[in-house]
Amino acid sequence: MTELIGYTAAVLIGLSLGLIGGGGSILTVPVLVYLFHVDTVSATSFSLFVVGVTALFGAVGAWRKGLIDLPMAAMFGAPSIVAVWITRKFLMPAIPMVIDLPNRHAVTKPMLLMGLFALLMLGSAIAMIKGKKGSDVAVQRKSPSVPLVILEGTIVGALTGLVGAGGGFLIIPALVILAGLEMKVAVGTSLLIIASKSLIGFTGDLGKIDIQWALLGSVTTLAIIGLFIGQRLSDHVSSDKLKPAFGWFTLVMGLFILTKELT
Repeated sequence: MTELIGYTAAVLIGLSLGLIGGGGSILTVPVLVYLFHVDTVSATSFSLFVVGVTALFGAVGAWRKGLIDLPMAAMFGAPSIVAVWITRKFLMPAIPMVIDLPNRHAVTKPMLLMGLFALLMLGSAIAMIKGKKGSDVAVQRKSPSVPLVILEGTIVGALTGLVGAGGGFLIIPALVILAGLEMKVAVGTSLLIIASKSLIGFTGDLGKIDIQWALLGSVTTLAIIGLFIGQRLSDHVSSDKLKPAFGWFTLVMGLFILTKELT
């Protein structure tokens, strides 16, 4: 039963990416951990593959519509790709399975990762609930702030490497506010960045964990189907109206995960 729910949720992952250009990856790790019973470390890796391939299909569609800014994708994506690869290749293996804390308390590696992921979900939820409309923020800055774009690209890449989330909720505002891109172009460019850094980050795990290719194939296929549905619906549904609703859902999920890991 839980797997059936998981496959349904896989469609929602792609649906979110297709409708609002982000948010779907924030569901992938919880779906893999709680519905498919994948261990946390592997789930953060599998999420990179699912999100990366799905976003790649979305990026191809955006490219055909002329909605990708390649120079900005390179500026943001290059430091992000380097950061995610270093994080998966070196930082993740260096984190001990049990971290001793003061007063004889200890935190396991899975607890640490899921706790960090839950906090990221809460931040994502607040951003989507309170975020300004794309039409409102697009005029705040006309020329790119190169140092800030590179800095945020690095931070997003490191977070992606740690928790396996694409970070679309961070990338899109950065491209709109810091780089001055129009909302639709920011969404398309974000998909290309997410695809590139997620798939390259996934290669850092090859040979280190057991890859469940059958599970990855089925979940990714359903996510891609959801993506296509979302892209079709995006022409008729305003993403500004969908983001708050998805934000509240993400908030509940984040609180659930945080409570589960702390108890």
